[in-house]
Amino acid sequence: MTAASFRVERDSLGELRVPADAYWGIHTARAQENFPISDTPIGRHPALVEALATVKQAAAAANLELGLLPAATADAIAHACERVRRGELHDQFVVDVIQGGAGTSSNMNANEVVANAALERLGLSRGRYDVVHPIDDVNRSQATNDVYPTAIRIAVTRGIQGLRAELAGLAGAFADRGMAFGAIGKVGRTQLQDAVPMRLGDEFTAFAVAIREDVQRLEEVVPLLLECSLGGTAIGTGVTAPQGYRERVLNHLGELSGLPITAAAHLFEASWDTSAFLTASSLLRRCAVKLSKISSDLRLLASGPQTGLGEIRLPPRQAGSSIMPGKVNPVIPETINQIAFAVMGADVTVGIAGEAGQLQLNAFEPVIAHSLLQSVAWLTNGARILRVLCVDGILANEEVLAANAANAVGAVTALVPVIGYEAAARAATQALRTGEPIADAVAAHADLSGADVGRLLAGAG
Repeated sequence: MTAASFRVERDSLGELRVPADAYWGIHTARAQENFPISDTPIGRHPALVEALATVKQAAAAANLELGLLPAATADAIAHACERVRRGELHDQFVVDVIQGGAGTSSNMNANEVVANAALERLGLSRGRYDVVHPIDDVNRSQATNDVYPTAIRIAVTRGIQGLRAELAGLAGAFADRGMAFGAIGKVGRTQLQDAVPMRLGDEFTAFAVAIREDVQRLEEVVPLLLECSLGGTAIGTGVTAPQGYRERVLNHLGELSGLPITAAAHLFEASWDTSAFLTASSLLRRCAVKLSKISSDLRLLASGPQTGLGEIRLPPRQAGSSIMPGKVNPVIPETINQIAFAVMGADVTVGIAGEAGQLQLNAFEPVIAHSLLQSVAWLTNGARILRVLCVDGILANEEVLAANAANAVGAVTALVPVIGYEAAARAATQALRTGEPIADAVAAHADLSGADVGRLLAGAG
């Protein structure tokens, strides 16, 4: 760098040159040197960055009320935080999502960006920390240990809100297909074997109900996520946070975020307990498992199209092969399967990280945050493409469904109360052996006319 292209900043370890136009400073620079891990900066998780800024803004408001910050400084910090919350300066949040220090690098990245943006608001050059200091002013009355987990809680809550909306839309799409297919008979299957008659509409309505259950469960985890330890600072003692700060900062945080923030019941417990994250992660895994199961069912039902089940037609999204002309693969359900695999793996990571916390702190919240936010984002995007690019355009192959239903031996199950299990079993075995219509086989083994059999089988679906 030339002299004009950098500034020199200092910390307890010495000096470093920082790009002159960077909003971040020496602590962020050291983190970039220390953690070149995933090539994924925290700025890729906009909800986390915006949540960090919201916490900083709430803290500045509380510190102003307590006389701990001059009005000009507090106003400049608030303006800087608003810029971040509007989506500006996200490219300045450059530390890797995977980092040591329990999130200290993420907190310091936020402190430095907000401090330098505040200095810009005051008409001063970046690095003038004698006027607005990243720690003494932006981080006043706070510690990474209460700021970072609070920001994760807000960010995950925001993500869950978006996921719930997409899942509700997907459930609605399945319900619409269920209504459209309501009168179409088909053969139900258990263990991939023909079972009993059902309606195609019931199959799709069941998908909708399963997804709506998860929408409800995700709503129930939000109050757990929004129990925040802000004000507990390092380990729950509240050291460096003055009397009255905790109540004020949580009130401001609730107003700024628009979320029902509540105070953690026990600050020492809240400083290390990650159980709300574990609960949220398990619910994301639950969503993933269901969406993957449903997607696998869609692939099976659409298999063929000539030599598979071929009961439904998925919208063709792209040519399916570089060698087999005309082949079209179920690429959207396949994508959902892969998202689900990643989410299930992330849940394992969250569980291990939650268990590995020691004494008064969990040092592994960065990988918890990344795992949760990535899972939420991928599931949200996956639910959207499954609805828009697949479910909305699914068609029933009524000819195949009707032929299968007409020849299905499983329909005889519905006659067991009338003709008994033994007669029904003999009729089913005969129909499978000879290939004759099940109605004829039933008539041969039961005291029923052909018309009676036909009437009973017609009502079996």
